[in-house]
Amino acid sequence: MITLNDIKNAKNRLQGIINQTSLTYAPILSKELNSDIFLKKENLQLTGSFKLRGAFNRIATLNEEKRNKGVVAASAGNHAQGLAYAAEHFKCEATIFMPEATPLTKVSGVKSYGANVVLHGENFDEAYVAAKEFSKENDIEFIHPFADDEVIAGQGSIGLEILDQVDDLDEIIVPIGGGGLIAGIAIAAKAIKPSIKITGVVATGARAMKESYEAHLPIDSLSVKTIADGIAVRDVTPKLLDLIIDNVDEIVEVNDNEIANAILFLLEKHKLVVEGAGAVATAAIMHNKVDIESSKVCAIVSGGNIDVTMLSLIIEKGLVKSQRKLNLVVTLMDKPGALMHLTDIFTECGTNIVQIDYDRNSVKLEFGEAHVTIALETKGEEHQKLIREHLKQNGYRFKQI
Repeated sequence: MITLNDIKNAKNRLQGIINQTSLTYAPILSKELNSDIFLKKENLQLTGSFKLRGAFNRIATLNEEKRNKGVVAASAGNHAQGLAYAAEHFKCEATIFMPEATPLTKVSGVKSYGANVVLHGENFDEAYVAAKEFSKENDIEFIHPFADDEVIAGQGSIGLEILDQVDDLDEIIVPIGGGGLIAGIAIAAKAIKPSIKITGVVATGARAMKESYEAHLPIDSLSVKTIADGIAVRDVTPKLLDLIIDNVDEIVEVNDNEIANAILFLLEKHKLVVEGAGAVATAAIMHNKVDIESSKVCAIVSGGNIDVTMLSLIIEKGLVKSQRKLNLVVTLMDKPGALMHLTDIFTECGTNIVQIDYDRNSVKLEFGEAHVTIALETKGEEHQKLIREHLKQNGYRFKQI
């Protein structure tokens, strides 16, 4: 049984260690949705996510004998960095098992705090099994990333901070992976303000907790696949499910495209670098998965440890979807001046060419033809419509990609 007092004790242990992250007003979202929306920016935490809170509180409660033996954990990245930081603080050895596909930025972050990293398995659950075996074989304390009372209490300190910062909130929207974050926040917030609504958000590619919540029994997924790797948890822990059933009012889901939109929105409009898991609460708000009209709401931005390759891909897809980039394959006659004539059309339309490729050898081409694959910088739907019309008027065959 985790109590408000446990969470307050955790908050006291964290004094001087963590940042009390800012909770700031989101004016664009608030105006669009006729609400007062705030963002709790745990992506600005010392290790880039909220996970430091629970990991530090857990190690802080270990006795000296156990600390001296070291600790072991499994993590998709953020718990690993939080635990590595805490282990370095307490001068104990840490071994972290991480999925093989963990982004380099998270692996590097763990190693920078002196922890040992073992890459194992396709997902968190496979890394977890290996870490548990290592713990048993070496008699080392296993620090669970979410199914642990002290870890949950540490995460719950966020709930205390939120209500200290804005005491008249109607709702808190929280990402869900294993469930430790939302359980801790919900216990703290409901103890202080029973009327507050707690809403969880899962990724469509990792929806085991939502299905389990609705069925009131643990339902594990066969596999998980989502850009929100921080919440890509396959199996449901019964203890966490019980806490969530008791304290959480609703769970919704967002897909990868919606998550990517939120990442790009937070980057452009709020100058925040946010990972997939950190963006799901904002994605739920942006895509009307929650009814928040005329409410005062806090969305948890849980982490910012995103791989730069993934960020680059999200930006690219976001530009295409928002019609600021147009990708075309144009068929033209393979003769001198043909390409110049095509680019003159783009000049007339006031669009800038950002990438171009000329192919005259494809077996799909008729004799005497060429394909030009071209990326254009555009200014929205009307601008793209103008470009397509000019190409048609000049007799070009083309397709949008």
